[in-house]
Amino acid sequence: MSAQPLQGRTIAVTRADQQLGSARTLFQAAGAQVLDLPALVIGPPDEWGPLDDALAELEDFHWLLFSSSNGVDAVEERLQLQGRCLAERPASLKIAAVGRKTAARLEELGARADFVPPQFVADSLIEHFPVSGWGLRLLIPRVQSGGRSVLAEAFGEAGARVVEVAAYESRCPSSLPEATAAALQAGAVDAITFSSGKTVLHTAQLLEQQFGEQWQQLLKTVSLVSIGPQTSQSCLAVLGRVDQEATPHDLEGLVAACAAALRG
Repeated sequence: MSAQPLQGRTIAVTRADQQLGSARTLFQAAGAQVLDLPALVIGPPDEWGPLDDALAELEDFHWLLFSSSNGVDAVEERLQLQGRCLAERPASLKIAAVGRKTAARLEELGARADFVPPQFVADSLIEHFPVSGWGLRLLIPRVQSGGRSVLAEAFGEAGARVVEVAAYESRCPSSLPEATAAALQAGAVDAITFSSGKTVLHTAQLLEQQFGEQWQQLLKTVSLVSIGPQTSQSCLAVLGRVDQEATPHDLEGLVAACAAALRG
């Protein structure tokens, strides 16, 4: 593959507005012109009480499971308010992290994950978890709405006692950036990348809001590229197709999948 497989291509990247930087850097390194399509605004949950209560009893849990860096940041922030931090967690508490970015964020905080599954999806964590779930008490901080409860369900079936709490919420932005809307209108976008089911849903909402009932016509010549299997399911349900899925399921994989979709 060429050092710049996306040379001359225009890619719209749907990430949370706070997280566009790292994606932009990787896509630009591959030669792409990047258009921001921030389809998520990360903010606090409706109430902090359930998370704060769970964190006050952290020593009663065996494992803390993170599936996103947003969850890591929210937990660290709430612990700091209690005069504590993840780096100084109870000795009996282990941390599992889904995804390279989640694990890297924990490492930055001095709270290295005890277990990271080989694939960057929740199902891989369940399949490769290093101990039986029986009798374990697990804490799962997650997005308030639209997140997957597959982790809680699977560990519950394995005999674990699972506490799921809202640590943050991802909401839809108010509008599309002008430059991105103009490029879509002009047919100048080669691909749109999606990093979660919610980015798919919110992008559809934003496009319909901007362009009305004909919004789907604008995507006919655009490759739709997904970061992983759950996001692909959302693409099929909401947009009717997905052209390529990242392997591995991370930003580097997304760049490679984009190149593959556009070569095809």
